[in-house]
Amino acid sequence: QVQLVESGGGLVQPGGSLRLSCTVSGSFTSIYNMGWYRQALGKQRDLVAIITKGGNINYTNSVKGRFTISRDNTKNTVTLQMNSLKPEDTAMYYCNAEVVVFGIPGVRNYWGQGTQVTVSS
Repeated sequence: QVQLVESGGGLVQPGGSLRLSCTVSGSFTSIYNMGWYRQALGKQRDLVAIITKGGNINYTNSVKGRFTISRDNTKNTVTLQMNSLKPEDTAMYYCNAEVVVFGIPGVRNYWGQGTQVTVSS
């Protein structure tokens, strides 16, 4: 069983910062891509940022220059530093990881439970 546990969401004023963290636990042999997605109320879930095992990174255009994704392969964590937050960043943020589970061939996709980020004055 593999679990993703997120932390770090909350309420922040426009222009403020938040840091989201996600830890992967369980019985697995490797983690490939790790990423953050978000889903605003009534909208679809969209990619925010993704980082490969080797450290290649992609951001959605709206967060470039404001958000930074990083990962620690020794601790199986991925972090999203969010600066200069805007009201339009308000959403439920979900951690995602592509994992090779011990004893099961292939790569499986796992999601965290989500953490709410609200940007409001």
